[in-house]
Amino acid sequence: MSKNRAISTTVIVGLAIAYIAARLWRLTASCLWFDEIFSVHAATHSWSSILSFVAQDLIHPPLFYFLLKLWIGIGGESVFWLRLLPVIFSAAALVPFLLLMREMKSGRSVTVLALFFIAFNGSLIKYAQEVRMYSLLMCISLFSIWLFARYFIKGKSLVPLIIVNVLMVYSHYFGWFVVFSEVAAILLFQRIKIRAILLMFGSTLLAFLPWAIMVMSYARAGAEVGQNIGWMQKPMPANIVQLILSLVEPLYFATSNAVPYSIYKVSLPVLLILTAGATLFCVRWNRNKTSSDSEQLWMLVIFAGMPVFIAFAASWLLPHSIWGTRHLIVIFVPLAILLAIAVCEVEQKAVRIGVLSLLVLFTAYAVVLTAQRETAQYSWCAWDPLTVTSGLPANAAIYTGEDLVAYHLWFANRQLPERRIVRVDGLNGVKEDKAYFLPRGFESVQTVSIDELNEKQFWIAFRTKYWDPNAAFIDDLRVRGYNVGEAKIIDANSEQAVLVEFSKEK
Repeated sequence: MSKNRAISTTVIVGLAIAYIAARLWRLTASCLWFDEIFSVHAATHSWSSILSFVAQDLIHPPLFYFLLKLWIGIGGESVFWLRLLPVIFSAAALVPFLLLMREMKSGRSVTVLALFFIAFNGSLIKYAQEVRMYSLLMCISLFSIWLFARYFIKGKSLVPLIIVNVLMVYSHYFGWFVVFSEVAAILLFQRIKIRAILLMFGSTLLAFLPWAIMVMSYARAGAEVGQNIGWMQKPMPANIVQLILSLVEPLYFATSNAVPYSIYKVSLPVLLILTAGATLFCVRWNRNKTSSDSEQLWMLVIFAGMPVFIAFAASWLLPHSIWGTRHLIVIFVPLAILLAIAVCEVEQKAVRIGVLSLLVLFTAYAVVLTAQRETAQYSWCAWDPLTVTSGLPANAAIYTGEDLVAYHLWFANRQLPERRIVRVDGLNGVKEDKAYFLPRGFESVQTVSIDELNEKQFWIAFRTKYWDPNAAFIDDLRVRGYNVGEAKIIDANSEQAVLVEFSKEK
């Protein structure tokens, strides 16, 4: 092994370790949130009922929930164990990434830089730490892109590609955008293979039909997809800018609306540096490039660009938007490879070294800022200490005016069979986030109107900007003869989680 090869191998191994370490860092710093709770909830269903429960949700295929169910069966439901599964999927994505780089003969410098980009990308780290299907989607999509590259370059691996693509579309619907990209690449550059690629597409579609039929049956029965995604915005210029920043932002990801979307003093310089490198590369795109090299570059452009185009167009043409950064996780690695190629092919050595040095320095700066940042406190993490470990009676009735709070309360108290979580309609002044709703087919949380409240003692849990003992719904309950007890409050970012006791003698 030559000295340069040994050095590059060492750097790749070091970056792979950093890649995994970044995803394990602060893995359990926060509790499970709403969507993660749904994942665990789905996975704890029996094998005979899990399919129907997930199908009623309409918007996600079942593969991740199957794998999570097996994972829980092995190691239980601790936060670390649950979040370790998506970390493993994210780490496993390194295998097809390295195989793809070798298949494309990209060179070790390009491999190192592309790995550097994805190792420290804030969005990829974020989605590797969520008990959701996004890191699984990224992993399987990279296997698909690698196998497609083998077929594109050598005419091999069509059958494995079909198998992987079936798994991909059963992990997330956006997996279809990768399949469409593969068909488009063949149509543009290798029409001689069109029959085989249409066979791949047809086989994937045929395998997906049973799930599609099941979901459509629930949609016809009354499940409305607008309830799931009606809150999603159609992509405007600001949304495009947010996606672009997330593609290049090292370490940071906005975890709530209460924090800045980006660390602009890091993300904007990095974006400018990479834009300059990409511009220089585009100016000299065809110089010293064979037709084969150009086709492979265009293949990456298709994988990086077509899913964005489809999501953008569909969001404007369909009744509801499907736009979301997390869904577009399939484009992050192809774009990282393209950016790495652009930077590594800058002709002037001094400029190239300068660009690389600045990228490393700004990433190091992002690491420092992230290490100094305190872990955010979220209101949904307050319901466990407020209701489970606070000494409430085992048979306490806890009311809330939000589906979001009700689901978190149910999950926190699910090991207390006598405890009742009740969703109350009509709590005056309590605003509800319509993006969250109790799962269809879920009956463990009862829903009542405020006029049905007649218990002698109960607690109400709610979120608020600040605790007000004279809030409208509290005054309403006073009028009904209830005494207001002590309020237990936990501060969380820009809001408070509050639990208040109400009681009356008769």
